[in-house]
Amino acid sequence: MVIDDEPIAHRIIEEYCTNLPHFKLVNHSYNALEAMQFLANNSVDLMFLDINMPKLNGFDFLKTLTIKPQVIVTTAYQEFALEGFELNVSDYLLKPFSFERFLKAANKITAESKLPLKDHQTISNDSSYADELNQRIFIKGDKAHHQISLNDILYIEACGNYCLVYCRDDKVVTHQKISQFEKDLPQNLFMRVHKSFIVAKNKVNCVSTSQLDIAEAKIPIGQTYKKTVIEFIR
Repeated sequence: MVIDDEPIAHRIIEEYCTNLPHFKLVNHSYNALEAMQFLANNSVDLMFLDINMPKLNGFDFLKTLTIKPQVIVTTAYQEFALEGFELNVSDYLLKPFSFERFLKAANKITAESKLPLKDHQTISNDSSYADELNQRIFIKGDKAHHQISLNDILYIEACGNYCLVYCRDDKVVTHQKISQFEKDLPQNLFMRVHKSFIVAKNKVNCVSTSQLDIAEAKIPIGQTYKKTVIEFIR
């Protein structure tokens, strides 16, 4: 079903769906209250949901559902993406979106019905990934070079003219710049989420709208890096 207050959005999604024989469009709702009426007597597997609608916005509507179908958000507002993924939406399409981007989201829906884990969660089974995790690097401290396994690093914090490298059982102080860490560390293992923070992807426990949790630490998500985090949790 499509839930959107813009008729053109309905037409575009309907046209795209005609190219996907395994998709059957069963309902057009132009606000959340119409959608509630339909869902009171019908069930759907997937909804394309707009956020900014009159009477009740898309996310508030989604929170009212006791039985939730899979959801692909369709909106012009990027800033709500993290909140969307907190509500377990399958994908987040920014208007205007192409058929290719629509198809990617549709394929994800099909894949999620068969695969319990997302690609970035299953990558740990790959031998090359495991080899990279076991790599060791030297980090120069004030008086010594510290040899550290990449898999021991939790996150890196920039503090003025130095950085703090937080590991499982230790913390290393170095004058190496965070920009150099960002350049040197493998991108499939680490990501920068704030001007002052780089985190190990496999150490992230939870992601919310404004922060992510690693061990006992609360790491802020910078506005510039929200797209990176969104791609990570997809």
